Amino acid sequence: MSEPAGRLHAEVDGHTATITIDNPAKRNAMTPDMWRSLPPLLDDLAADPGVRVAVLTGAGETFCAGADITSLPTLGTGGDAKDLAVGAENALAAFPKPVVAAIRGYCVGGGCQLAAACDLRIAADDARFAITPAKIGIVYPPSATTRVVRLIGASATKHLLYTADLIDAARALRIGLADELTAPADLAARVAELASTIAGRSQFTIRASKEIVDAIAAGSDVTDLATRWRAAGVAGPDAAEGIAAFTERRKPDFTWTG
Repeated sequence: MSEPAGRLHAEVDGHTATITIDNPAKRNAMTPDMWRSLPPLLDDLAADPGVRVAVLTGAGETFCAGADITSLPTLGTGGDAKDLAVGAENALAAFPKPVVAAIRGYCVGGGCQLAAACDLRIAADDARFAITPAKIGIVYPPSATTRVVRLIGASATKHLLYTADLIDAARALRIGLADELTAPADLAARVAELASTIAGRSQFTIRASKEIVDAIAAGSDVTDLATRWRAAGVAGPDAAEGIAAFTERRKPDFTWTG
């Protein structure tokens, strides 16, 4: 009997959508169909007004061991591979709502490509990270390399690319590849707590902040972008509600949905 094909699936609980990379027989390696399925899945979640936060995680004990190596001869090292993996990565980075990567076990190659495209990375303290194209003689996608450089700097990125070695979670935290570490048993609860916190804040402020921060990270002038968002804030409901709630010493009921 052949092994079941990997897949991505999403479940919505309250305001949080959890996207699971599910290919445990291959440590959640991404097959061509899995890369291909991520953009439309994200489109569906972006269109759901009830979803305020997305969590990307892996089934079982591993986040993602990268691209399924058995698919590389089919994909080649150029056009198709770039179109699929980079298309998925870019769709994740462009998702309009916050995305948190919940990382256990291995986060390698294409796994790092996906994690770097998320807004935040919360990792178990037993997680391991690597960027491994030097082991098989291919070039990491420029889009992914750019995102990693922005996260951890040129020197740390070169170390990962040159050596292809695994680094532990403590080092990932020091260099900025992870934002926070937890005990493995506490990872799901901590990510749920963080998602709940984000979902309870002003979605107007969060959407504006994501666009502005991403533009700054890309080296863009954000003057006009920030001006548009400030003007929208004056006309929108969240600022008035936030000020009223503060004055009345109550929890705000933000209603902006975009």
